[in-house]
Amino acid sequence: MPDILISEIFGPTIQGEGALAGRLTVFVRTGGCDSLCQWCDTLYAVLPKFKSEWTKMSAAQIIEKIEEYSQGKPILVTVSGGNPALQPLEELLELGHARGHRFALETQGTKAPQWLSQLDFLTISPKPPSSGMKFDVEALRRCVEAGERGGHPQISLKVVVFDEADYEFARAVWREFPGIPFYLSVGTQPSARAEGDGAQIMRGIEWLIEKAARDGWNEAVILPQIHVLLWGQKRGV
Repeated sequence: MPDILISEIFGPTIQGEGALAGRLTVFVRTGGCDSLCQWCDTLYAVLPKFKSEWTKMSAAQIIEKIEEYSQGKPILVTVSGGNPALQPLEELLELGHARGHRFALETQGTKAPQWLSQLDFLTISPKPPSSGMKFDVEALRRCVEAGERGGHPQISLKVVVFDEADYEFARAVWREFPGIPFYLSVGTQPSARAEGDGAQIMRGIEWLIEKAARDGWNEAVILPQIHVLLWGQKRGV
């Protein structure tokens, strides 16, 4: 199998948002992305200028590193990016499952490799208008279908919300996929992330709660980005 481009591996720490928020996990962050969001907080895993910092690793090498961090015990492994759906992860999932690990992955729903059905948890996070990216609902649908194909992963949708347009986008996506658990994550401006501005995050979640309550959107789960509240833009946590 071809090697996997890795930006960083770290943990255990908590999953900061979405369906697994608060769960202890080891992060495997891949390098490379097919999106470039205006508010991206992991540009070091996205921009080609950082490729010299990325490492090509085999699936076996990655498992070895995961178990170094987990002290040899099975753990939840969160694969993120960039866009990890660009990477050849079949062997990693096979080797990891054989060692008792469980795998969660977050992707923006632009690519739909067959191995998505081998995951334990799949979070699909389409990019809202504030990202500056074009949304392709059919690509998202293919990604959902790829995850559902084997009936294996628990699938959820998550949209980062910064403003009114993002909120309406999230509502539209939810209407397309009403049967899938749906999470709203309060967007945090880069300046607030850098300064650890908890007050800005709290204002954002209060606004979002009021919006959803007013609209009777009882199906949505609304969460802050816990990792940003705790650590701002600090890496390796």
